[in-house]
Amino acid sequence: MELSDRIYVAGHRGMVGSAILRRLESEGYENVVTRTHAELALDDRGAVDAFFEAEKPRFVFLAAARVGGIVANTTLGGDFIRENLLIQTNVIDAAYRNGASRLLFLGSSCIYPKHAMQPIEESALLTGLLEETNLPYAVAKIAGKVMCDAYRAQFGFDAFTVMPSNVYGVNDNFHPEHSHVVAGMMRRFHEATRDGAPEVVVWGTGSVLRELVDADDLASACVFLMNEYSEGGMVNAGSDQEVSIRELAELIKRVTGYRGEIVFDASRPEGTPRKIMDNTRLRSLGWRPQVALEDGLRKMYEAYLTTV
Repeated sequence: MELSDRIYVAGHRGMVGSAILRRLESEGYENVVTRTHAELALDDRGAVDAFFEAEKPRFVFLAAARVGGIVANTTLGGDFIRENLLIQTNVIDAAYRNGASRLLFLGSSCIYPKHAMQPIEESALLTGLLEETNLPYAVAKIAGKVMCDAYRAQFGFDAFTVMPSNVYGVNDNFHPEHSHVVAGMMRRFHEATRDGAPEVVVWGTGSVLRELVDADDLASACVFLMNEYSEGGMVNAGSDQEVSIRELAELIKRVTGYRGEIVFDASRPEGTPRKIMDNTRLRSLGWRPQVALEDGLRKMYEAYLTTV
């Protein structure tokens, strides 16, 4: 990408999209296009077609999606699969038909089989059953990845997919029911600290393992790949920082200053037992993460405090 190239960031108000926007601005890109949902509903094909025909961005970061944690995925599955299929189909197709040079589609590590061999290589896709708690969302993301591959194969469109590990960071969704694990846990610890609650309940046994990547690190990887990668398919983008939910809870307890007890509710769902990515492909291209987990959590909490 040249600094003057027209670049569209879809989903620029979300956690990853806003991080990509910050990264582009910090690197001096001066022609970045954004639209809020009120200005452009990405599930409206006519509106998306009109936008791409008028703006004709050369590079597209597709970070817009309907996302959420275990509760949202298990209760709003119809919304998740419908909206994500519409958003990604409309954007990928309109970008191709209006002459975009390259498109990066942001996937999710939940597309990998529940019991995939660890660390998870890109080749593990579609080799086993998915985690049941986020099946509709995962199927939609797999469809987006396959669409990028199919458009590359049939039309020569330079579209590819980035598969992040579990993302956390500034501008995460802290909704009490629809948040992902880090934001949901951080909110509960913050409120327990504020209210002097004697305990915080964490879902599951605390034994499941996750690889967490800071949103600003992921944004750095996305901009790097947009500039350096054109082989298609997909690339894992993780931090290589694996943590158990128990360890994560202890970290967030320390970051928020909570002094009570942590109680694990083993009757609650906790998702895939272990999920760490094989990031060899991205590392071989020369990219490395920069944000240590506790530093990223402190940055995230400081940003959250400005909103409550």
